[in-house]
Amino acid sequence: MHQDPQRPRPDDQPYQPYPSHPQDQSYPQDQSYRYDPSYRQEQPYVPPHIPEPPQPSGRTRSRRVLWTSAAVAFVLLLGGGGFAAWKLDWFSGNGSSVSFGKTPPPADAGTAQGNPGQTPASPPAPTGDPDVQPATGPSSEFKQTTKLDDGTIIAKTRLKGAKSGFEGDVWVWTPKEYADPKYAKSGFPVLIALPGGNGFPSNYWADRSLGLQKAISEGVQAGTSLPFIVIMPVLNPDAKYYYDGSDIPGQPKMGTWIAEDVPDFTRANFRTYKSRDGWAFMGSSSGAFVGMKQVLQHPDKFKAVIASGGEIVPDSPFWKGHQAEMDANNPEKLAQKLIDTGGPEVYINFQIGTKESGKERMTQFQQKYAKGPVKMTIRDIQNGEHNGWHYVRGMKEGSLEWVSKVLKGPKPETG
Repeated sequence: MHQDPQRPRPDDQPYQPYPSHPQDQSYPQDQSYRYDPSYRQEQPYVPPHIPEPPQPSGRTRSRRVLWTSAAVAFVLLLGGGGFAAWKLDWFSGNGSSVSFGKTPPPADAGTAQGNPGQTPASPPAPTGDPDVQPATGPSSEFKQTTKLDDGTIIAKTRLKGAKSGFEGDVWVWTPKEYADPKYAKSGFPVLIALPGGNGFPSNYWADRSLGLQKAISEGVQAGTSLPFIVIMPVLNPDAKYYYDGSDIPGQPKMGTWIAEDVPDFTRANFRTYKSRDGWAFMGSSSGAFVGMKQVLQHPDKFKAVIASGGEIVPDSPFWKGHQAEMDANNPEKLAQKLIDTGGPEVYINFQIGTKESGKERMTQFQQKYAKGPVKMTIRDIQNGEHNGWHYVRGMKEGSLEWVSKVLKGPKPETG
């Protein structure tokens, strides 16, 4: 199998904590974790509010996003006058119930069977576009985790996947336009954002410090981005192993979780589109692999992916003894199948920092499979490293506009 330079090699030196973060050294380090010397300048991502666990032997994906805004805000709070009082609004209402785009239900309202939440009122009937899918319900119970400067909210819910059987957290953000009465009968495009690293029990795209939601809002104002609903599920069922976003025999059905349960949950709670024209992925590192794989594997459901610092082939340790199933989740084979069958068309936008490794394998993949229905581009992020902040910068510099041209956007009522 192709050797990825981001993954362990027998002759690598033992992992050492990144020197700019001495607090990392308080956590026990598993000396079986080894890394490629070319990645010495990069630091592992530590999910928000969660100490980095000891790493298992075997394959370890990159964790490259810096410490969270919550930790920074805490330090600033301790500093007193240096922290403007209005910044406290970031935390105002955290833990309170959130109702996206509609009047909050009464506190004593009954909960829906299965996933907890309220049964929504009848939504406004869509007009004009038969592709608009009103929220089907039952709606989930959301709790605020973050408030952004523009007043929009990131909230979390617990989802019990009806098809996968897996239960995990999902974070959601909607743009200001979603609550605008002019768009009450319109569908909205969905961007499913997948993290790298462990992808459990958190999703780092729900951390406001990375600026994903702000980049979308600014892009909407500039006319370079659609107002996406951003859905941020956990990627793996635990923090020890990686499951390649796939249904590996004998393991939790993470492929079904991502491809079926998360979209079903989104349709239950939000006005979306019935067709794949309103559905895309974005992800970094291992999340980029999963997003690309889902688009190639389910081109009838998803149309595009922004794959940042991406990986190309599946290599979960759980694939051992299941070669046929692994091949069925291999983007190389899935791309070739689409080429051989003639479609439908899918769109892949790779992002890669000029200070990280990996562009060669992206280029090889593009040269071999960017033909027929498989449309592919590679965006270089100048001075970019393997981290979420730089990938968001790449999205602001062009990738958001790219995906916005591929998908369909909401239409306001006129008159």
